[in-house]
Order: sequence, then structure tokens, then C-alpha cells
Amino acid sequence: MSENIDLADYVPSETEEFMNSRQRAYFRSKLVAWKNEILREARETLDHLAEESANHPDLADRASSETDRAIELRARDRQRKLISKIDAAMQRIEDGTYGYCEETGEPISLKRLAARPIATLSIEAQERHERREKVYRDE
Repeated sequence: MSENIDLADYVPSETEEFMNSRQRAYFRSKLVAWKNEILREARETLDHLAEESANHPDLADRASSETDRAIELRARDRQRKLISKIDAAMQRIEDGTYGYCEETGEPISLKRLAARPIATLSIEAQERHERREKVYRDE
């Protein structure tokens, strides 16, 4: 993309055309930065786990260390899944469907996208989805 956007100064606005080139570039850069942060944290986790592989003579220390490791690995697994959602969002930017609700086809609010750039449903559609999920879960 030839248009450079200064993220410090640009904020998508409801007054401009929805998902214009500036907004797409803004959300793409936001997604890339988020993905890079996740990958950096994953590298730090791997480094930490490599350093932490020391054998603890005390059983309580060993148990505590294993619990910490399990929690950290579970968090990284969630982030791994998040990366695939980030990649899918970047693909939607490329194919022109980013920012539109998968269920209704209506634009997702810019505030929602700013808070959750991987959103695929409008707030209304998400609420309907969660209500249906709760009904089926309660049965």
C-alpha cells in the first residue's frame, strides 16, 4: 500500500467512508503489531522455559515450577489460536470483507473493531449468537 498512515495521529472516524484505504491500512498495521507482540512474547516464553528446565530438588518447588509452566503453555496455546484469527482478519482486509458482519453483511462499528480488530460479527449479531449458545448450553 502506497499510503503511509501515522498511527499516532490517525483515528478512524464514522464521518469518512467505511473501510476506505486509510482505515484498512490502520487496521492492518494494528493487526500486524498485535501479531508481532504475540510472537515476541512466545519467543520470551521459549527462552524462559529453556532456562527454567533446571531440576528442583524440593518437590514443592518442582510442583510449583510445573504448574507455572503449564499455565504459561496454556496461555501460549490461546495466543497461537489468536494468531490464526489475526491472519484471517488480515486476509479479510485483502479480500475486502474486513469490517463487515459475517452474519448480516452490515458494517461492524469502528469502536468494536478498534477494541477487537479480529471481530467478525456486529455487536447485535454477537449478542444473538451468545444468547443462542446459552440456550443450547442450558438444555
